[in-house]
Amino acid sequence: MTKVDRPQAAATVFGERVEVAERFVALLAEHGVARGLIGPREVDRLWDRHVLNSAVLAEGVPTGARVVDVGSGAGLPGVPLAIARPDLNVTLVEPMARRVAWLDEVVETLALTTVTVVRGRAEEPAVRSRVLGAEVVTARAVAPLAKLSGWCLPLVRQGGLLIALKGASAAEEIDRDREAIAALGGGEPRLETYGGAVLDMPTTAVLIERVRSTAVGRERPRRTRKDQGAHRG
Repeated sequence: MTKVDRPQAAATVFGERVEVAERFVALLAEHGVARGLIGPREVDRLWDRHVLNSAVLAEGVPTGARVVDVGSGAGLPGVPLAIARPDLNVTLVEPMARRVAWLDEVVETLALTTVTVVRGRAEEPAVRSRVLGAEVVTARAVAPLAKLSGWCLPLVRQGGLLIALKGASAAEEIDRDREAIAALGGGEPRLETYGGAVLDMPTTAVLIERVRSTAVGRERPRRTRKDQGAHRG
């Protein structure tokens, strides 16, 4: 396997499972570029920008939680989170067959017994039926906040959280999409940072609690038979 130098922070974040994390980084370094999972310039930044950046989300996830990682791709943030927190039950949701094949290989190679891979899109009924009721749903660089909330909040149980990893645009997205998020059953979005004690650049995330259930079309008024008849002919 390709070796990428391990930073000191890795031992703090992953503890006794740091060697498992190191194997995951080596797999990404060896196969990630060729399989279209990461860009060529990302190999030297795998630890700080991708793996540690993902794993520090563990600070915000309750003990023993069911976690669904939407659009998992290379396994970020779901795989580092599962390595750092073996108490979690993590489901990786990914629509692309080649990435699903990669995730299956990672789960088997690293013996991640608490991780399941599901192929499909979060908005598909068959996928939703398998992963409904998660305490936490995560997503990293998947879509703008309003669209992401539409995909992810239905998977979150009431009182649970969507944790969306975001960059510099996070505050702007919150201001723009606040009303759409509320309409989807989400509470007031809030910014949170993780890993401040161990990372030079802490991870920024938007947290959205699911505060109520919604049903598509529930607010749409029903037409009476009289109404329907008025539109015939």
